[in-house]
Amino acid sequence: MHPPSRLTTNDQRLARERDCWSSNRLLIGVDEVGRGPLAGPVVAGAVVFPQGHPGVLGVRDSKLIKRQAEREAIARAVRTEALAWGLGAASVREIATLNIRRATALAMKRAIARCRQQLGTAEVLVLVDGLPVPELGTVHEALVKGDANCHTIGAAAILAKVVRDRLMHRLAMRHDAYGWESNVGYGSTGHMAAIRAHGLTAHHREQFCRGVTG
Repeated sequence: MHPPSRLTTNDQRLARERDCWSSNRLLIGVDEVGRGPLAGPVVAGAVVFPQGHPGVLGVRDSKLIKRQAEREAIARAVRTEALAWGLGAASVREIATLNIRRATALAMKRAIARCRQQLGTAEVLVLVDGLPVPELGTVHEALVKGDANCHTIGAAAILAKVVRDRLMHRLAMRHDAYGWESNVGYGSTGHMAAIRAHGLTAHHREQFCRGVTG
C-alpha cells in the first residue's frame, strides 16, 4: 500500500526548497548510503522536486524507517513525484583504489550527473548531506543531518538505501553464510563470525575487514 503522497506546505523540512524556489532555482538533494559496511558498494541518490511541490509523506531519515515495505513504498512515491532523480554507485574495487571518502564523492557525482541530464538548463542548487565534499567537482552547499532536516535530501537517501539493500539481498543468495539479507553488509556479530569462518568474498572491503580477520 502506498503512503499518502503529500506533506503540508509549511513543513520545515521544505524550508531550503522554498528558498530555492523563491529565486527560481531547483534544489538537488544528495545523500549516500553505505560508507561504513564491510561489504558492498557505496550508493548515492540525487532528487529534485518541481517548484512548489508539497513533498512526499513519510520521507524522513532513512535509518528511522525500519520496515522494508515502507521504504519501498516511499521510494516509489518519490520516483513518481520527483521532477528528476538519479542514482550512482562506487564499487568495492573503487573504494579500495580511491578510499571511501573519494569513492563516496564519485558515487554522488554520478547520481548528480544522471539527475541533471533530465533538467536541461534549469538553474539548480546542489545540497549534500553532512559536510562539504571537495572532491565532488561541482559548486554545492552542505547541511549537517540533512536527511532529517531537508525533505529532498531525505528522499535521495531513501532511494539510495532501497537500491543498495536490494543489491545486498541479491548477493546474499549467492553468499548465504554472511547474513547480508539482514545486515546488508554491515559488521553484525554474525557477519564478522562468518568472515572468520569462511574468509572474504570479492564483495568484501578488505581494508575494512582487517580488524576482523586479524
